Amino acid sequence: MNSDGLTSAGSSSARRSSAIALYALTLGAFAIGMTEFIIMGLLPEVAVNLNVSIPKAGLLITGYALGVALGAPFITVATYKMPRKALLLLLMGIFIVGNALAALAPSYGVLMFARIVAALTHGSFFGVGSVVAAELVTKEKRAGAIALMFTGLTLANILGVPIGTFIGQEFGWRSTFWAITAIGIVALIGVMVLVPRIQAAPSRLSREIGVLSRPAVLVALLMTIFGFAGVFTAFTYIKPILVDISGFPVDSVSYILVLFGVGITLGNIYGGKLADRKLLPSLIGILVFLVAVLALLGAVDHWKIATLIAIFLLGVAAFGTVPGLQLHMLNTAKEAPTLASTLNIAAFNLGNALGAYLGGIVIEYGIGGGLEAVPWTASLVTVAGILFTLWGYRQNHRA
Repeated sequence: MNSDGLTSAGSSSARRSSAIALYALTLGAFAIGMTEFIIMGLLPEVAVNLNVSIPKAGLLITGYALGVALGAPFITVATYKMPRKALLLLLMGIFIVGNALAALAPSYGVLMFARIVAALTHGSFFGVGSVVAAELVTKEKRAGAIALMFTGLTLANILGVPIGTFIGQEFGWRSTFWAITAIGIVALIGVMVLVPRIQAAPSRLSREIGVLSRPAVLVALLMTIFGFAGVFTAFTYIKPILVDISGFPVDSVSYILVLFGVGITLGNIYGGKLADRKLLPSLIGILVFLVAVLALLGAVDHWKIATLIAIFLLGVAAFGTVPGLQLHMLNTAKEAPTLASTLNIAAFNLGNALGAYLGGIVIEYGIGGGLEAVPWTASLVTVAGILFTLWGYRQNHRA
């Protein structure tokens, strides 16, 4: 086996096996990604059915994100000696239970609990999946392999969220969670059949935790939290923005989310390619682009055509950051890849939680005009991400 995790990386059979395994990971990512994002398309329906306000329904996104952020490190520590395939299967099983419970939830509290149960699987699945994806290819293709796995998230937006939103609007939001449960079962079978058995690298847990205390690793986590928080400050409330400000019909939102999904697919693919060439410079450039796009959304959201363009560009900019932020963490904490990768997924979701919370505060208290100020707030949050990335760039340059 070579240093990149393949016995014969250059052979056609090895390349075919790697591709099949990566697609299996993508399938699991699709199921989990649909669970993460689906509430955004069903926010009004859930709020009305459970008799809560839109901001309170938005906290279902915050609760999920906090479940990822808090649960991921504990699960990773508890299972760090577990074979990676067995761990992926365990996580998918918990994911299925969480979504079935969400479909049956009789109250807001039970739905929040179900969301947190499903969220416990998210960080570890993407963290372990990122490590496995990086091991299945040669060194110069690692960001691209990670991007391929994260394509599951983008496909969840292109296909899963719009279809799930349509199902929820036509048959009730609970039907959407039953559909996700079924997809989770298919994903479980896919991982069982297609992902190879890969043992966790021998390592002492104390050594891995020690690596994570390094300043460069902490800065990398802050890069991820604030680099992505702006995305969810705006995107959590994208349906009210599109309906109440831009004036789109409610039943058109699912189609607009497809446009966003196309954007994040392109951003994810090309973000991975850029990260494989110039990692930190490309990240800085993409984050600057993200700031500009969020500001553009705030400036043009009263005009339908301009809003559609901004939504597409938001998708490109948002997920253009993901492969680079994940690879930067793997590079920064090479001695603790699984734990570091999982914590970075937790950092993404801390950013999600922070963003959803900030957007809700702006709406709840009417800051700067309430809903209309949300994209501008998101833009300012992303500026903090740029500052931390510049800090990380400086550390990397000194090293």
